[in-house]
Amino acid sequence: MASRTALKQLLARRTVTTLTPVRSAGFSTMTKALHQHQHQPPATPNIKQDSSETQTHFGFQDVPESMKENLVRQVFANVATKYDVMNDVMSGGIHRLWKDHFIRTLAPTPGTRLLDVAGGTGDIAMRFLDYCKETHGDNSAQVTIFDINPNMLEVGKERFSKTPYHNTSQASFMEGNAENLEHIPDNSMDAYTIAFGIRNVTHIDRVLKEAYRVLKPGGRFMCLEFSKVENPVISKAYDVFSFEVIPTMGQIIANDRNSYQYLVESIRKFPPQKEFARMIKDAGFTIMGQGYEDLTFGVAAIHSGFKL
Repeated sequence: MASRTALKQLLARRTVTTLTPVRSAGFSTMTKALHQHQHQPPATPNIKQDSSETQTHFGFQDVPESMKENLVRQVFANVATKYDVMNDVMSGGIHRLWKDHFIRTLAPTPGTRLLDVAGGTGDIAMRFLDYCKETHGDNSAQVTIFDINPNMLEVGKERFSKTPYHNTSQASFMEGNAENLEHIPDNSMDAYTIAFGIRNVTHIDRVLKEAYRVLKPGGRFMCLEFSKVENPVISKAYDVFSFEVIPTMGQIIANDRNSYQYLVESIRKFPPQKEFARMIKDAGFTIMGQGYEDLTFGVAAIHSGFKL
């Protein structure tokens, strides 16, 4: 990764980019299917409450902290084989552009060691290795693809089995909890990425502290996550899309309205951009400017911090 001097120079600069949606034929087909599908009321799991235990949120429901991990695990077990389709539905297909921009913003250098957390399907990891190869002609970069869900990791392993990175030292898979990276040594990674995953954890602060611990001095934390739309007109339209379109499409595509309903609700429960940027700073990271870059009117945002 870059030297500390170069990173400090980088902190003096700030780029704000807004990506605009693109419509695909596949998304148009899904939209037509939506209009043909009878609206169904939202359905959520019947969760028995335990008032004696500390509560957290699972979407809009309050649940005991000890239950959330398994509930989230089940959601992603349900959607693992249709994960790319799920992201297409939730972002209108634009998540692919966001992820491309995410890796370009990271701008990894030759030999970078990346820990990609909640990266089971390998989407970010593949882009990272392709970037290093295509930009630098580099075959020494390495990524550890880390996920709590074995179903997601299996999707990633299957994807990588069809690439030149299969059975090389450039890509490895590890199952575990982002709140406790017990098998990742201190100061061992050049970069840490987490895309569309941190909103699903029970304790965001613990995830951030672990990210700081495993990064080398000069290392970079980057997070891509759905975020808060400030423009009231766009926000209203986004709410209609989120709560009316996405769960219904989940029912049509995967016969699973509940998982998609949770995923939409989890976005609304995630801290807004400024609050999350403060949490990153509180974990010890040095942030650039406001600490985040809005994408597509704030539908998503890239957050970044350096361990200096």
